[in-house]
Amino acid sequence: MGDGFRDQLIEDSAFLKADRRLDTELVDKLILQLNRIYPQILTDKEATKFRNLDVPTSVRVGELLTHLQAKGEEACREFYRALHLHVEEVYYSLPTRLRLRDYLGPLARIYHQKYVLNDRGPLFFLGCFSVAVGMALFYYYSESKGTGGSRALGMAALGLKRKAQEVLIWYTEESLMK
Repeated sequence: MGDGFRDQLIEDSAFLKADRRLDTELVDKLILQLNRIYPQILTDKEATKFRNLDVPTSVRVGELLTHLQAKGEEACREFYRALHLHVEEVYYSLPTRLRLRDYLGPLARIYHQKYVLNDRGPLFFLGCFSVAVGMALFYYYSESKGTGGSRALGMAALGLKRKAQEVLIWYTEESLMK
């Protein structure tokens, strides 16, 4: 793959000439974008020449691409920007973009998988949650029989912040007074 936009446009030219998604209206939008925003790239006279409806669209696209390649790197970059803006599906299906996506593919998949915590599904979550609730209920009901579970809460309070520590110690003292 070439280093610059001009080299990429040379590679993508055959695809762009043959792509049927670039109809007359979209080619006109691209030409007007380049003419209005970047008149140094495409003058009014050149834009009128490329918008001639008597010439088939594929021929107009080929002439436009040849003209932009002759204009240089900045003109090619602005063409890609206009293509991305107006015809995104064509932009992402360009051969140079596909190659770049394939090149970055494993890296992109790793980045995407970074946020996946687990793939076990909702039943696994419900199972783990049920076990936690069961243990909490068991602890709660076994504590009321005087097994000393409240003392364990007092010991657990040692590593907590002040507010949580006060609540757990208060709960421990209250259950000892009963």
